[in-house]
Amino acid sequence: MTRNERRTAGGVSMHKTISIVLIDDNRMLREGLATLIREQPGFKVLAASANIIEALQKVRDAKPRVVLVDFGLENHDSLRLTATLHREVPEAKVIVMGLLPLHEDIADFVRAGASGFVMKDASLGEFLGTIRQVADGTDVLPTQLTGSLFSQITRRAVEGGKSPVLESVKLTQRERQVVELVGEGLSNKEIAARLHVAIHTVKSHVHNVLEKLALHTRLEVAAFTRGRRNTSPR
Repeated sequence: MTRNERRTAGGVSMHKTISIVLIDDNRMLREGLATLIREQPGFKVLAASANIIEALQKVRDAKPRVVLVDFGLENHDSLRLTATLHREVPEAKVIVMGLLPLHEDIADFVRAGASGFVMKDASLGEFLGTIRQVADGTDVLPTQLTGSLFSQITRRAVEGGKSPVLESVKLTQRERQVVELVGEGLSNKEIAARLHVAIHTVKSHVHNVLEKLALHTRLEVAAFTRGRRNTSPR
């Protein structure tokens, strides 16, 4: 058995080295993560940088399987960076790292092209497991949201479909307008301009919708999932 076929942390057998570019402007964390990853068989860190221009060029040239992007980049818009990476090098899967962002932020990153999320306080096994899953083509939402109704709604909104669960929720007319615009990919600022309301009003509507969705049961999530399968293109 070769080095790359051995089982690594998390118990998953790898048959191909996973190449990685790490983008994080926290030097201590960036260097620490790069060192940890390099110590694991089956992974290869091609670059670890805080310089966005250099990192982008490395991704363009090397076309890594995975790009790790810090959610809270201080000197750059991580959402815009994610979109750029996905547009220019779609074969490179983007994983967003950071503290648990707001639900609406997760939806924005999914639309921008992110394939996975991992918390910086995740265990090494969870961290490497997320990288492996994403490299193999599986989308990974934060573990705190896995199986939640919002994760299902987010995916459905991104794919442009109607959710029977969402249709059954008692939303106000304005809340429904906001949900539809979110599904179209508009930002809070764009929704505010479209509806002629303040941005904080839009955020309030989104928050209210999330609270109402949270009242639904796992049975309804299952019903939503079945409905999604039935309406998916064959």
